Amino acid sequence: MLQVSVIRDHLDEVKKAMSKRNLPAEQIALLDKAIVLDDKRKSVQLELDQNLAAVNSISKDIGKLFATGEKEAAIAKKAEVANFKDKSKDLDATLKETLDDLQEVLFALPNKPHNSVPLGSSEENNEVAKAWDGDMPQLHDEALPHWELGEKYNLFDLKLGVRITGAGFPLYRGKGARLQRALINFFIDEAVAAGYEEIMPPHLVNADSAMGTGSLPDKEGQMYYMEKDDLYLIPTAELPLTNIVRGDILKSEDFPLKYTGHTPCFRREAGSYGADVKGLNRVHQFDKVEIVQIQHPDKSYETLDEMKSHIELLLQKLELPYRILRLCGGDLTFASALTFDFEVYSAAQKRWLEVSSVSNFETFQANRLKTRYKDANGKSQLVHTLNGSALALARIVASLLENHQTPDGIVIPQALRKYTGFDIIN
Repeated sequence: MLQVSVIRDHLDEVKKAMSKRNLPAEQIALLDKAIVLDDKRKSVQLELDQNLAAVNSISKDIGKLFATGEKEAAIAKKAEVANFKDKSKDLDATLKETLDDLQEVLFALPNKPHNSVPLGSSEENNEVAKAWDGDMPQLHDEALPHWELGEKYNLFDLKLGVRITGAGFPLYRGKGARLQRALINFFIDEAVAAGYEEIMPPHLVNADSAMGTGSLPDKEGQMYYMEKDDLYLIPTAELPLTNIVRGDILKSEDFPLKYTGHTPCFRREAGSYGADVKGLNRVHQFDKVEIVQIQHPDKSYETLDEMKSHIELLLQKLELPYRILRLCGGDLTFASALTFDFEVYSAAQKRWLEVSSVSNFETFQANRLKTRYKDANGKSQLVHTLNGSALALARIVASLLENHQTPDGIVIPQALRKYTGFDIIN
């Protein structure tokens, strides 16, 4: 959530940055509305404070009047206090309504893009921040896409997933299940070695947690909702991991807080038709290892580079060709100030598949979470939050199967073999 003080003090700058998101005029107009509502809040609060001060002052006078026997004057003052109290009650209701209206406006505004975010309206305008400069996998003449490899080697079953649950819920089996588990353990071990604390979080969150990360109200239609319990299935471990610090006041020496966790992820956004959603390309449930950092604002972009390097190393160890994209304003997520996507080349499909996003949210999530730290002067400041997929398994599995296939079977990368217990799938 944007801070009203930032909108007020840097309105032109914020509007210019927001223009990168290609927002409709009515949404940009919310910036001005936020200032108007904040002015009203201040005015009502001032009048309410003055009223309450008057009540306190007159109440003291009433006591003195009764003490000196001036009963009629005291009764008149009591009537005056009653009027002030009635007015205070009305002002209090107006203040609450104004605060609700202001919060509604702020919740409707996405994060301000970082200066380095390129212009553009869609993923076609994303900037290649780092291109792949190595050799592309050379597949044999009878190479197959991953959905056919999965069937050939009995690694996962999409039809059984449909029978048990529905489309977009794959069932992994045999060496396919072991490969999944191997990847999870590999990613977690790498994160722990990099200084992240391993967390096993809940897979359901309440509305406050979803609001805190910006998933609500923006992604309400994409999340599975348990109406009876008023809980949401998590679309990513970012939600529970980031909410670990909700409402906390940290010390400067606490930074950085580094969390990692494996969870299943549930998303309603999967499509139904076309090659881009075939097999494991887009599913409703997939496993992912997430990395989250809570950092001092002065160091968050240095941390973003560190997290990018961590994800790069994972892809290198998996021997997968990859590239890094800097997302344009039109493709930026609601809460992000700057996002880098990692894409892996799928040799059998001859296309790039997104397997990770790493983002800096600056103070956007922290303002919703009310997560602060005390600076050197003892003043409370908002922290910066960052997160990244390290990594999302469904498309990593698809890429591994396709890129490492040979006429004799699918060769397991060296870094994974101690986790799988086998060197090849055949």
